[in-house]
Amino acid sequence: MNRSRAALVIIPLALLTGCGGSTGQADPAGRTTGITGSPSSGVASDAGTGSAPPDAQDPPAAQDSPGARTPQGRTSAPQAPPTGPEPPTSTAAVRVERHPDEPPLVTGVRFAEHGGYDRVVIDFRGDLPGYTVDWVPELVQDGSGEPIDVEGGAYLQVTMLPANAHTESGTPTLTGGPILQAGLGNVRSVVKTGDFEAVVGVGIVLERRAGFRVTEQKQPNRLVIDVAH
Repeated sequence: MNRSRAALVIIPLALLTGCGGSTGQADPAGRTTGITGSPSSGVASDAGTGSAPPDAQDPPAAQDSPGARTPQGRTSAPQAPPTGPEPPTSTAAVRVERHPDEPPLVTGVRFAEHGGYDRVVIDFRGDLPGYTVDWVPELVQDGSGEPIDVEGGAYLQVTMLPANAHTESGTPTLTGGPILQAGLGNVRSVVKTGDFEAVVGVGIVLERRAGFRVTEQKQPNRLVIDVAH
């Protein structure tokens, strides 16, 4: 009789010992629900079905910086705002004096629209010349002084000296035009106003008077004129 009672006590204790490893509730599929994780990493899985594979785990706390939350739960870094020069504001004339040994050659004029301003680029072969960028009431042909038939709300004249737009044999190095249609935010057209006695002129026809800036660039040498919209 005593041996039977001892056996009955041992059997329930064995059953309790076998169930002691689970701390959650078993679902119909036999998986443990709730937050579980790998005993070694302690990282909770997204699905709650055991430890997650490395590519599905949440990032470490050190990566939780402000930013957009991706569908996988990762935190992406905030995007930097677009960088670039602000539109110019000054309307003052710009004058630079230079005296290179040989007059540089003007080899091209190009233009493009940017955020808040238009850009005109004048390319050179050789050193940069002296130059003046100033407002004029109208564009005229260098040498003759005859008005150039272009309409605009304002005119910027770029005068470069000493400079040439032709070789010693007389071959033009600045071709096309003389009126180049631009149709940008403010720049209507760019005009070759002259190539006479080591002075080269380029006129910028605008819709309206606005701020501008002049910068110099190297390799190759070029003059950059930005005009606000």
